[in-house]
Amino acid sequence: MRCPTRLSLAVGAALTLLGGVLAAAPPAVSAPVAAGASAETLAPTPPMGFNNWNAFGCDVSEALIRETADVLVSSGLAELGYEYVNIDDCWSMRERGPDGRLVPDPVKFPNGIAGLADYVHGKGLKLGIYGDAGTRTCAGYPGSLGKEDIDAQTWADWGVDYLKYDNCHNQSDGSQADFVRRYTAMREALDRTGRPIVYAICEWGQSRPWEWAHDVGDLWRTTGDISDNWPSLRSIIAQNAPLHPYAGPGNWNDPDMLEIGNGGMTATEYRTHLSMWAMMAAPLLIGTDLRTASPDTLAILGNREVVAIDQDRLGVQAAVLEDRDGLMVLDKPLADGDRAIALYNSTDALATVDVEASATGLPAAGAYQLRDVWTGQVRQAGTTISAAVPAHGTVVYRVRALDDPGSTAPLVTAGAALGTLVPGAEGGTLTTTATNRGAGPIHHVEVSVRAPQGWSVVTTSPADQSELAPDASLSTTWTVTAPEGTAAGAHPITVTADYMWGPHHTPGSTTSELVTTVVTAPPDGRRHLGTLEPVRAAGARGPVEVDLSVGGAAEGDGSLITIGGRVHTRGLGTAAPSEIVYYLGGRCSSLTTDVGLDDAATAAVPAAFTVLADDEVVASAENVLAGQAPRTLVADLTGATWLRLVATGSGPAPDGTVVNDSADWAAPVLTCGDVSPDDPVLPVERTLVSFESGTEDWTIANPGDGGTMARSSAFHTDGEYGLQVDTPLSGNWFGRVLPEPLDLSGFSALRFDVRGGATSGTTGEIAVQVGPDLSWCQGGRWAWTGAGASRTVSAAFAEIECPAGVQLDLTQIRALWVFLNGGDRVHIDNVRAAEE
Repeated sequence: MRCPTRLSLAVGAALTLLGGVLAAAPPAVSAPVAAGASAETLAPTPPMGFNNWNAFGCDVSEALIRETADVLVSSGLAELGYEYVNIDDCWSMRERGPDGRLVPDPVKFPNGIAGLADYVHGKGLKLGIYGDAGTRTCAGYPGSLGKEDIDAQTWADWGVDYLKYDNCHNQSDGSQADFVRRYTAMREALDRTGRPIVYAICEWGQSRPWEWAHDVGDLWRTTGDISDNWPSLRSIIAQNAPLHPYAGPGNWNDPDMLEIGNGGMTATEYRTHLSMWAMMAAPLLIGTDLRTASPDTLAILGNREVVAIDQDRLGVQAAVLEDRDGLMVLDKPLADGDRAIALYNSTDALATVDVEASATGLPAAGAYQLRDVWTGQVRQAGTTISAAVPAHGTVVYRVRALDDPGSTAPLVTAGAALGTLVPGAEGGTLTTTATNRGAGPIHHVEVSVRAPQGWSVVTTSPADQSELAPDASLSTTWTVTAPEGTAAGAHPITVTADYMWGPHHTPGSTTSELVTTVVTAPPDGRRHLGTLEPVRAAGARGPVEVDLSVGGAAEGDGSLITIGGRVHTRGLGTAAPSEIVYYLGGRCSSLTTDVGLDDAATAAVPAAFTVLADDEVVASAENVLAGQAPRTLVADLTGATWLRLVATGSGPAPDGTVVNDSADWAAPVLTCGDVSPDDPVLPVERTLVSFESGTEDWTIANPGDGGTMARSSAFHTDGEYGLQVDTPLSGNWFGRVLPEPLDLSGFSALRFDVRGGATSGTTGEIAVQVGPDLSWCQGGRWAWTGAGASRTVSAAFAEIECPAGVQLDLTQIRALWVFLNGGDRVHIDNVRAAEE
């Protein structure tokens, strides 16, 4: 697990910058209590603050919370509205005290929660805490199911102001009525304390809480946990945005905490994160280490205009006006009569997103003033609100009617489209489109393109025009060539439209950045296809999953690919119809793959799988049914430039029921270049424990905490057997001290496969012991696997932390351990070292 770092001296410069951001912002952005909200409304606007989980997991402490409170105040974030400092899981002792009360961990919280609350309150801030509507929390600490009154009173006595109430180990029958009962029990217990405590229901959207929680909680989670990556963010936006009818003062849809600053996304994606949370009137709970946050992170979190949209006293979540082809338009009314209009692009390419002003809630007018809340740029538009939005980006305008547009620069967009490029090959066609969205004409329009150094850009049609009327466009084509040796990946191309506007021919300019993809052929070797980046991948439901089947709409919500009872740890999961495209460049010779419908599929109609090389069918499987054993396809790809994998067959069954085909490509291996049949499949994995001969001397680290083990054939991913583990509710470590040290140099990660218990999932974590002293080194944040689901748990060696003064010597691995919990029967297999 990660340990909190001390306050960095570098944070002073970042805070100075943030102070400048706050001071430079316009003044009319305060967030008074919602008009008409009752005095009892604890959350008239979405709560704002900090939660430690996304950045620290279980490594929470009094020092971390105190130092974070200090930074919230000194940075100006508290003045902006970030007032709650919330403690997540792992704050208590593993067992309750003799009086039945929860006990703060005295090592983590030497002054107790009450003492910490006094400190936080002394800063003008509020303190939040974590509980669980089950017998144990997600990390195995005492839950509050059946103990709601004593826990609510304990928190109230300590001076707690906010409760995040989770849903692990819930003993539920899965019915909505049970969810209502469990969460209402805590609501009533909180009310009986007489202390105002904001109540955040965290049941992951399982029982559609937006339908019932208005009189129970102040906010409710609508999705599963967020992760610090673009697919997770995109999936959560897609799930939460349509729920706008259910939000309002004191009742907020909660798409989970902020990941801004944790390093897994780009600045563009992090700006989309805050923009869309603000448009969706979502709680803004910072989830990064503010003590070491960069100036860019603080500038995003401290954007006063964006926060003002989130905190607008009208308390309306933006309505989704359009949502198609990965582009979304949202419209949010604001208390002063303005509208916030968001143009969101979830695709991987620059896209022009627009909406007719008449389709929004704006009043009819001859023109509109648009203020870009990220750049501060003010423009006027006639009939259409538009922007050329970068891939994964969001443009947010604060819009109002404009009586006299003549003194305001017009809105001009510079859109562009370019396909993939092959280095040294014939150039691709770039199309640029400059569009005048202003209320009057613009003159002397000229478009230019700047590509990376050494690239060739040649226009093939006029790039200038003397005049563009309102809503008229200038389209230009160009040939763009990337030189030989250009690296594969994303490369920026800048498109600029220069023009004159108004009676005095004032110069104006607008610039967009197009990110084009350069593709190169795969390197020599036999490798798992899922380790290569496709040029394009799309499925009927949810993303194309790597090494998992498709579960639902969210990234990573499936299980290990399982076809006809055989479990695969490598593959591509899709919901048919689907298509996955790879560039081969004529360097590859073959693809071998198993295909079939996942055992989790509910398909009642057959599916078909087709492998195409340059649009020629080279392998196929027809009439594939659920429950069948996988079929093996071998495709000759000799000389092919493009590989396309297509699965079809999803649709209504003969009885009219909806079919969700989970069409999987299991263990696909691509062979390219000069390779021997004896060469291993890349990346290489080395099985360390497979349980083929029994439990292989595995033992329990803490016997007093419970747990049993036995070899079992019920779940296996290597060989015919795995390990069946009856886990204690709060968990234990299972593994063994090795008779001789393992040398794992050359590998970068440890992994094992797990299937959660039938009624309660399990967490999974990895630890090793190193050196002659058997020093304990523990890896990364634990991974959750839901009830009955399966997945691979992985910990990179770079994530594994050892005690002070101990190095992780990969040549001296003396013991292997995995953590499991849940109080259920869990199965694991194939503990292995892996190359990334």
